Amino acid sequence: MSAPLHELTITRLIAAPPEKVWDVMTNRQNEWWCPAPWRAEVDHQDRRPGGACRMTMYGPDGEVMPQNSIYLAWDEGRRFVSTDAIVGDFEPSGPFMIGIWEIAPEGDGTRYTARARHWGEETMKQHETMGFTEGWSACAAQLAGICESESAAV
Repeated sequence: MSAPLHELTITRLIAAPPEKVWDVMTNRQNEWWCPAPWRAEVDHQDRRPGGACRMTMYGPDGEVMPQNSIYLAWDEGRRFVSTDAIVGDFEPSGPFMIGIWEIAPEGDGTRYTARARHWGEETMKQHETMGFTEGWSACAAQLAGICESESAAV
């Protein structure tokens, strides 16, 4: 019997083709990765399993939050998976979650799903309390807004 995933999930149907959603999802993270008025800057990405990902999130009141992780999977056009349990040159870190961002064709659009898997129920509940649903839903809405407005303009 496998251990529980302690997973939080949001999903959204985006009225844009998967190729468009993937492009925006992976190449324009600075436009949708954090709920506005926060913003993100990609500092480094090595898009392969074991590759480092470093981003910095900036808040409206001068907050600066580094977000460092390692990619566990990079399946071009379908999903990427990262964790903050490993950083730098495979250095252990205080693990919080494994993040999974994936897309799949659905009808005339794309089903976007984002998951946060936690090592335990306590950190999962902490993430819920921090505003997981509202925050990750806002990011999905920002991603959808970019994709849908640009697809409609074509």
